[in-house]
Amino acid sequence: MKSTTSDTYDGTPSDTANTTAHWSGVFAMSLCVFTLIAFEFMPVSLLTPIASDLQITEGMAGQGIAISGAFAVLTSLLLPTLIGTMDRKKLMLILTVLMGISGTIVALAPNYLTYMLGRGVLGVVIGGFWSMSAAMAIRLVPPNKVPKALAVFNGGNALATVIAAPLGSYLGSFIGWRGTFLVLIPIALITLIWQWQALPAMKTEVSSSGSKNILKALNNRAVAYGMAGCGAFFMGQFALFTYLRPFLETVTHTSVSTLSLLLLTIGFSGLIGTLIISTILKRTLYGLLVGIPAFMAMIAVALIPFGNNVLIVAILLALWGLVATAAPVAWWTWLAQAMPNNAEAGGGLMVAVAQLSIALGSTVGGILFDADGYQSTFIASAAVLLIGAFLAFQAYRTRVH
Repeated sequence: MKSTTSDTYDGTPSDTANTTAHWSGVFAMSLCVFTLIAFEFMPVSLLTPIASDLQITEGMAGQGIAISGAFAVLTSLLLPTLIGTMDRKKLMLILTVLMGISGTIVALAPNYLTYMLGRGVLGVVIGGFWSMSAAMAIRLVPPNKVPKALAVFNGGNALATVIAAPLGSYLGSFIGWRGTFLVLIPIALITLIWQWQALPAMKTEVSSSGSKNILKALNNRAVAYGMAGCGAFFMGQFALFTYLRPFLETVTHTSVSTLSLLLLTIGFSGLIGTLIISTILKRTLYGLLVGIPAFMAMIAVALIPFGNNVLIVAILLALWGLVATAAPVAWWTWLAQAMPNNAEAGGGLMVAVAQLSIALGSTVGGILFDADGYQSTFIASAAVLLIGAFLAFQAYRTRVH
């Protein structure tokens, strides 16, 4: 039977499609993403003072990121069942309040247990927000503007990725790690007020076509292939990216200033990629889902022979950031197209897949890095990325007929 779903995201209307564009609400959500990502990854640049103040090891302090990921997985899997017909605007406001509470708990934590509690609360927000993101975009803008709205969401992510770590390190040297977390609280408050003013009421009726058991979505072969491809993408990406710093220090022999410049280059090129991807999505969706991981696999392999040339490494990493940071926009757009009437359940499943894949990629990459060096890690990253490209192609071949 001939497919009725094109390669591009053509904005086919769904029962949940919105006909009015609420762009102020979209930008309020982007600010929420910025604040959320800043909270999530701020400990990366503050591990040493956090560990010293709480009298724990840096490894224990770093587990604050791991526990937020674990709670994000649990929340994303359970949320579609728990929220029922709750107004989605109220849900977003509650999650934003929890984000501010989390930051306050972490900033004022007298001990390690309290610190981990605060990070766990943040994980609930992470899982809840990203599970809802595709469904929120569908509700806030007309169908043909969904990719652009998702790009705006991810713009907050890209911007936070660029500045959160260096800003945290800079502020921490002046006002301490606790003060750095407290600085984000007013931004969370601004986010809350903006969302309250800009988001429309989004009452929801439980659709008979939507399943509360999000794993049932995998009964659709196209969705199953797509989710597997998404997981392989994130696994391959973070198998390499997690160990980029030791590679740059020991192979490229970069100074601290050059290292910071290279990391900023990745961030800024990612921001550019996020700004332009919605235009490309108008032409091809599956071309990006297949092409991006394949291109990243070539970069991973190229880094091995050219690892000692800082100029070539800088160019390769800029290209990596350009496509890797923008790729989630393509995947969320795919979700909005593949499951337009059940985007909340699909979003929960995608968040769980992504978080688990990031953890698995980082773990496997680390084991290979310690055992056989960076070459084996980068080759494994390339192999998994190519598998991701193949799975995305299979999702294209078996998409809804």
